[in-house]
Amino acid sequence: MIQPRHLLSAAERFDWLRLIRSENVGPITFHRLLERFGSAGAALEALPDLAKRGGRTKPLRIAPKADIDRELRANDRIGARLLCSCEPDYPEPLAALDDAPPVVSILGHPHLLQRRAVALVGARNASMNGKKFAERLARELGEAGLLVVSGLARGIDTA
Repeated sequence: MIQPRHLLSAAERFDWLRLIRSENVGPITFHRLLERFGSAGAALEALPDLAKRGGRTKPLRIAPKADIDRELRANDRIGARLLCSCEPDYPEPLAALDDAPPVVSILGHPHLLQRRAVALVGARNASMNGKKFAERLARELGEAGLLVVSGLARGIDTA
């Protein structure tokens, strides 16, 4: 879902992360909540009542502020930062997906996210030959000018 591009304040970014980390809030629900309530903060305030009106009897787990603080500090320690789907550096091809992640952590140079990209995926329990091949393929694709992206899972992604 493509949104107008703008930078978020630190408080807005905190609320975005808190909303997407809350129970039963995936990317599509996240964007629908933003459309309906105008901000992640307003959506967070509305969630308990929405859940109750939807028939939920137990309280909905909204991500605790302390958990979000911990995640942000961990990002800071390694030099990573959050990038939200409404921000100018967010990759346009990713933003065009209906279920694009509202928040991603990035480490490195965000301008690289605008390059053509390829993802290598494969087995988590990859063979040694598979890992060597994936590493060689990723290196050669990178040398050819493509951005090689990874979810950093074990196996092929790590290679």
